[in-house]
Amino acid sequence: MSQTHQRMTTLVSEAGYRSDEPIVVGMRQGGAPPVLLAQGLSVTAATLAYAASLSKQMTAACVALLAQDGVLDMESTLSRWLPQLPAWAGTIRLRHLVHHTAALPPDSEIDAIISGDADRTSPGIIQALAQLPDLDHRPGAEHRYSNAGYVCLAAVVERAADTPLPDFAERHLFVPLAMAGTRYWPGPDPTPPGAAPLARLHPAPLSLGDGGVWTILSDLLRWGQALNADELGISELMQTPGRLDDGTPIDYAWGIGVRSHAGHRVYRHGGGWTGLRALHARVPDLDLSVALLALNDHTERRVPLLNGLLDAVTNPSFRSKDEQS
Repeated sequence: MSQTHQRMTTLVSEAGYRSDEPIVVGMRQGGAPPVLLAQGLSVTAATLAYAASLSKQMTAACVALLAQDGVLDMESTLSRWLPQLPAWAGTIRLRHLVHHTAALPPDSEIDAIISGDADRTSPGIIQALAQLPDLDHRPGAEHRYSNAGYVCLAAVVERAADTPLPDFAERHLFVPLAMAGTRYWPGPDPTPPGAAPLARLHPAPLSLGDGGVWTILSDLLRWGQALNADELGISELMQTPGRLDDGTPIDYAWGIGVRSHAGHRVYRHGGGWTGLRALHARVPDLDLSVALLALNDHTERRVPLLNGLLDAVTNPSFRSKDEQS
């Protein structure tokens, strides 16, 4: 067992994960082989799992590709692409949706309109939005996380590209990056074939854009490395933090949060659903990609674990401990 793998095992235990709890963790830096840790029954780096909100950065990448090609103008209004929405959609710019500044309502309000539809499909969410008479504040005035905004972005991609989002992403993201284990899943079954099941009473929603991606850990590491190396030609755009309309900067870029750790810029995002916790982070100036997928997890142990993994790479005292072991 390598020193890095030993350190990873210790950090997983220190974060509170028992050896029988299903979790897979990976870290890849530069051209070195990835370091992978899988524990719990039947969990490996090839286990197909729901990515939840990690999907947002992939949806944002689709938007960025279309924007870079001149197909999408980020200043165009949501009503330009979804004319079935009320007049308020004319005040929302696509950039507002990307950075969660569109003033769209939280999930609880959307779910109340949907009336408990277990599938929570994209058409259902957009139909719920169509029933809102107005927004409760002005788009661009504040940052407020919105899953519905990314469902709208997915619909915009489909209309702009005249292609279903799963097909567009397959052609422009997953195939070029050799992410053969990753896909957007629109149903009708709650999970794609061979996927790790979620809690029986809480199947993953079938909405696309805010979620919808199923992936494997090795692909998540590949995704991080590809963005670090700008293989898609959109990393600079995706890493650009948003601003409110008055110019105030926010710490959210294109489907990813913008943070710092030990003096390094970190791009990270979590994902969660009943019985699942996911986290992905990358540090471009270290060419580092880190990911974890915890199944049957209802806790928030993932953030301390991620911070420990980042410390193991960025903190000289951690490195010296490994060198001495």
